[in-house]
Amino acid sequence: MGFACGFVGLPNVGKSTLFNALCNGGAAAANFPFCTIEPNTGIVPVPDPRLDVLAKIEKSAKIVPATLKFIDIAGLVEGASKGEGLGNQFLGHIRNVDAVAHVVRLFQDDDVVHVNGSVDPSRDLELILTELMLADLDFLQRRFDKCKKLLRTGDPEIKAEYELSQKCIAALENGEIPTWDHSDPQVCKVMAALQLLTAMPAFVCANVDEAAFRSFGKDEISKKLIATAAAHGMEVIPVCAKLEEELAGLEPEEAAAFLEDIGAKESGLQQVIHTGYRLLNYATFFTAGPTETRAWTITQGMTAPEASGKIHTDMQRGFIRMEVISYDDMVEYGGWNAAKNAGKLRIEGKEYVVADGDCVFVRFSV
Repeated sequence: MGFACGFVGLPNVGKSTLFNALCNGGAAAANFPFCTIEPNTGIVPVPDPRLDVLAKIEKSAKIVPATLKFIDIAGLVEGASKGEGLGNQFLGHIRNVDAVAHVVRLFQDDDVVHVNGSVDPSRDLELILTELMLADLDFLQRRFDKCKKLLRTGDPEIKAEYELSQKCIAALENGEIPTWDHSDPQVCKVMAALQLLTAMPAFVCANVDEAAFRSFGKDEISKKLIATAAAHGMEVIPVCAKLEEELAGLEPEEAAAFLEDIGAKESGLQQVIHTGYRLLNYATFFTAGPTETRAWTITQGMTAPEASGKIHTDMQRGFIRMEVISYDDMVEYGGWNAAKNAGKLRIEGKEYVVADGDCVFVRFSV
């Protein structure tokens, strides 16, 4: 599994339509609020051209890509932090994903009613973030009061949470998404335990029609959205459901030509995946041989035993060593055995940090 990406947004902004276009999920999509109540889930393969190259070199019988889970979450409404709409149920579903795609509407369609009466993606994004901030603020204030009473115990973890909560509350009260020192392990540990909605890796998915896709970043409405998102530390990806559906039915060469024709380097799906991997600090390593070539997703910085555990828990438990050849060397020398004979195979131990593109073979004993 790559990562779980949750689609979050107001009702009737096209979350389910985008979900269906990106993963053929078959989610209900209709012109009324809360068409989606229970989250819809779809699994899509993570495109990685290196897989095909390795499989061809090793004459693999099967290719197994990493996968991404899309989760289409019910629409948010103003007051969700206080229980309006699907309220707490909605907020609870967000906590179950790794990254959040805030879906806002840029397409124009008189037949699809906007809950706020007009198309204004910047306003909608601010509304979404405000509800998440209010939910976090309410949670933190309650937790802060309990933490304050426990300060007298002298527990350093309690003190760290108290100080960090204080900073987060001040930011939220000022209408800002909390920031923290990502290089400090203790701070990161406390933030992870708090599970703040506003602290989750997030980006903006602009649901556009073909006209808005071609003019994205040039017209005033999209430029304003990009500026609003940037003010909150997020980037914007324009995705057109119709174009994604067309791309899904094309062969790779045809899809590349189609993208070039519309002035895009990647499909919306590819942009979402690459953005998610970057936000989550993910990397990919490979196992390759005659039976199969497979991609494995890890967090950058994982050691050889930790990465081995992604293949099988027994490998981490009984880890002995990892044999490693880089992807570039696999390609240059024409496969595992040829690269090994050329002296490109490395024997790595428990302290080795697995790099993106590593092709590995794990020795273990249990």
